[in-house]
Amino acid sequence: MTTTQKTRWHRPTLGLLGLACLLLVSACKVSKDVPMPTLGLPATYRTAPNADTSSVAGLPWRSFFTEPALQQLLDSATVRNNDLQLAIQNITSAQVALRQARLGNVPAVTLQAGVTTNRPSANSLNGISYRQFLGVNHLEDYNLAAVVSWEADIWGKIRSRKAEALAAYLQSQEARKAVQTQVVAQVAEGYYNLLMLDTQLAVARRNAALTDSTLAITQLQFTAGQVTSLAVQQIEAQRLTAAGLIPAYEQAITVQEHALSTLVGRLPGDVRRSGNLLAMEVPMIAAAGVPSALLSQRPDVRSAELALERANAAVGYTKAQLYPTLAITTQGGLNAFQASNWFSIPASLFGLATGGITQPLLQRRALRTQYELSRIDRERTVIQFRQQVLVAVGEVSNALSQITKTQTQQALASDRVRALRQATSNANLLFRSGLATYLEVLTAQSNALQSELELASLKRTQLEANVELYRAVGGGWQ
Repeated sequence: MTTTQKTRWHRPTLGLLGLACLLLVSACKVSKDVPMPTLGLPATYRTAPNADTSSVAGLPWRSFFTEPALQQLLDSATVRNNDLQLAIQNITSAQVALRQARLGNVPAVTLQAGVTTNRPSANSLNGISYRQFLGVNHLEDYNLAAVVSWEADIWGKIRSRKAEALAAYLQSQEARKAVQTQVVAQVAEGYYNLLMLDTQLAVARRNAALTDSTLAITQLQFTAGQVTSLAVQQIEAQRLTAAGLIPAYEQAITVQEHALSTLVGRLPGDVRRSGNLLAMEVPMIAAAGVPSALLSQRPDVRSAELALERANAAVGYTKAQLYPTLAITTQGGLNAFQASNWFSIPASLFGLATGGITQPLLQRRALRTQYELSRIDRERTVIQFRQQVLVAVGEVSNALSQITKTQTQQALASDRVRALRQATSNANLLFRSGLATYLEVLTAQSNALQSELELASLKRTQLEANVELYRAVGGGWQ
């Protein structure tokens, strides 16, 4: 063969290789990403007392919660809580998927070894040829080969898969953070609720003891003919009402202890607590930062943002499936029709290389449907992101409002409790002296009981408002 003939022979091959190189060089993403939507967030929260860019979101939970018993519970919850353990397993799963996606450009290699025996019909052309030319009625084939296949990422299909896997991995990390912020808040709120129930139980017991004393005096007055049996009956009813609160609060304490035990990942049991609810200092915490900071501070908002990145990558992948696929496959190894010559080198060596472009045509519109569904899902993700940001801003605003309003309510309730305690003491003294009726004593004790229970509830609400602000701005996962 002449040089000219060789050149002509190689022109088609060179043309195909040139086309493939051109496609690889000009490889581009076939879909256009949807950017993050413009939200138009305000400069400050509606209920913020003042504009301040500082935020409690950056505080570790150990710095935010200083109660020793609460810190011990949080230590256990952040390690043993089952929801957190599931979130960590989700991270591990996403990490494995990301590691697999990063190998998308690496060729697939398989090793094949096999022996086949072909015995054609004696009346077939192959059977006659075997007997005439080879002197056998069957033919064996021994094959040992390595197969390497590689797909060119012309339209960014593999690149989109990598981007989707990376976004999913990052999203799983944000999901774990979101779970931890929720768990930390739930443990803190449960602990404060337990302290409130302890306080209310103590109030109920004290009120029951006071009513017992009032009942004893009323019975003496009834014996002396100073009051009627109606007075004794009403005081007795008041005593039973106060006594009935005690088992109710004891049951609520047991249920709350069991709930906290579940959160910290242990079997139901007693929960150690330190301090007294009413003696706890509640600092005025209003460092919520600015609404725009939620996009980077709150794990669930960041997760919604990453969901849009995943949706963009999914659109890119499904659209790339509509375009041609360039695949190159090579195969090489040993082949012989006799076992004795199988490993005879170099005579048994063989090699094969193929390349092809595949364009999907008719697949019952499955690929087009997948592409359209991915676009719809992306639009849905944008809406969900907007909604998540609105919810986050609303939660911070509500927490700020609750902090300021409950502080005022708690101050008024404290003054009311002091006044009613004094009124109860005076009513009992006057009742013993015969200068006040039993109805005045009942009214004073009932009002004092309700005000003390309400004061404990308001103090718990104050503490929970600070916890909610801490969670709402994205704190608790550090």
